Amino acid sequence: MSPETDSVIATVEAEVLALPGKLPDELRTELIAFRRDIHMHPELGNREFRTTAAIKARLEQAGLEPRVLPGGTGLICDIGTDGGTGAGTGDAAALPMLALRADIDALPIPDTKSVPYRSTVPDRAHACGHDVHTTVVLGAGLVLAELAREGRLPRPVRLLFQPAEEVLPGGAPDAVEAGVLHGVGRILALHCDPKVDVGRIGLRIGAITSACDRLEVSLDGAGGHTARPHLTTDLVTATAKVITEVPAVLSRRVDTRSGLAVTWGRVESGHACNVIPQHAELSGTVRCLDLPAWREAPDLVHAAVDEIATLHGAKSEINYVRGVPPVVNEESSVELLRRAMETRRGSYAVEGTEQSLGGEDFSWYLEHVPGAMARLGVRRVGDTARRDLHCGDFDVDEGAIEVGVELFTAAALLD
Repeated sequence: MSPETDSVIATVEAEVLALPGKLPDELRTELIAFRRDIHMHPELGNREFRTTAAIKARLEQAGLEPRVLPGGTGLICDIGTDGGTGAGTGDAAALPMLALRADIDALPIPDTKSVPYRSTVPDRAHACGHDVHTTVVLGAGLVLAELAREGRLPRPVRLLFQPAEEVLPGGAPDAVEAGVLHGVGRILALHCDPKVDVGRIGLRIGAITSACDRLEVSLDGAGGHTARPHLTTDLVTATAKVITEVPAVLSRRVDTRSGLAVTWGRVESGHACNVIPQHAELSGTVRCLDLPAWREAPDLVHAAVDEIATLHGAKSEINYVRGVPPVVNEESSVELLRRAMETRRGSYAVEGTEQSLGGEDFSWYLEHVPGAMARLGVRRVGDTARRDLHCGDFDVDEGAIEVGVELFTAAALLD
C-alpha cells in the first residue's frame, strides 16, 4: 500500500478506537429493554406489525426517516445520505451504501424458559435470536446516526430490517424486489451462535451456511394383495428404494465436496398390513454447500427419483420447492468484519467457524452484492451446557448486543 493509503487507514482506525469503550449506560439499558420487549411479543413471518412499528418509532425518535416495506412489515432506514436526517454531504454521501441487515420474525414453537421476558404469545418464540439481530442493527443505527450528525461517518449506511426469514424462500427475495439493495455496495449480517462465548465472533470465507430446498414426492401404482405382489406395483418397496437410493445415486453424480444431501423427514403409505397401497408420499430437504451444485440440484434430483421409481414400476410426481442458496461469504467483507472486531476488541475476539447445514435467506442478497455474515457469540462465559437454536429454551447473554453494535459501528467506519 502507498503511504497515502496507510495514512488513511491509520486515521480511520484511530476514529474507531476513539469511539467510547462501552455503550453509554443509558443506551445499553435501553437496547436490552428493547430486545426483551420484542422477545415477549414474537411475531411470525410477514406478520411482524408490532415489531416493525416499534423499530420505526425508535428510529423516528432519533430524527431518522425509516420506510416500511411494501408488504407492511419490515423497513429500511438510510443514514448519511443527502436526502435523510443526520445526512452526510458531498463525496461521502455519494458513495455506495453499506447495508446492515437484521431479520425480525420469530418461530412457531413454545417458549419454555422461566424468565421475566418469556414470550407472552402461546406457541411463538424468538428461539433463533432474531430479537438480538434486530436490536443490534437498531443500536448500531442510533450510534451511526449520531456520528453522521457530527460529520464522522465516511459513507452512507442502510439499515435493513427484513421480515419472514423463517419462511421459505424467505423474505429476502421480496425485499430485493422492493429495491432494498438500490445504491448498496456491500451488505453485512450476523447470526447468534450458542456455541461461541459472548465477546467473540466467528468468521469464515466462503460457504458458511447451506442451501436448503424442500422436496415432495408422490408415488402411484396398481395396488393389490400382499399375497400376490408380482401382480401389483409393490409401492412400499418402491418407496423404500427411493428413500435409500436417491441419496446414493446423487452421491455419484455430484462432487462430494459440494455437500449435496437429501434427507427424508416424512413418509406415508398404506393403512393395512395385507394390502399393497396405490399411493405413497414422502418429503424431505435438499441441502448443499456449493452454489453451482445447488443450481443443478433440481434437475439431478428429478432424474434420480424418476429413474428409481420407473425401475420399480411406480409413477412419480415431484414437487421441488426452491428454498435458499448457501450463504457464501465474500473475502473482503469477511476481512472488514475481522478488522472491525480486532480494532475494537483485539485478535482474541475473532475465531474461525465451521460450515452449518442450516439455511439462511441472507444468501439471496449475496446473489446481487458482496457481503458476509458473522456468527455472534451469545454463550455465557463458563457455560458448558450444549445449547442449540430453534429450541424453546434458547436464550442469550445480553452482553452480545453491545458486541454486535460495536462490530457493525466499527465496520461502517472502516469500510
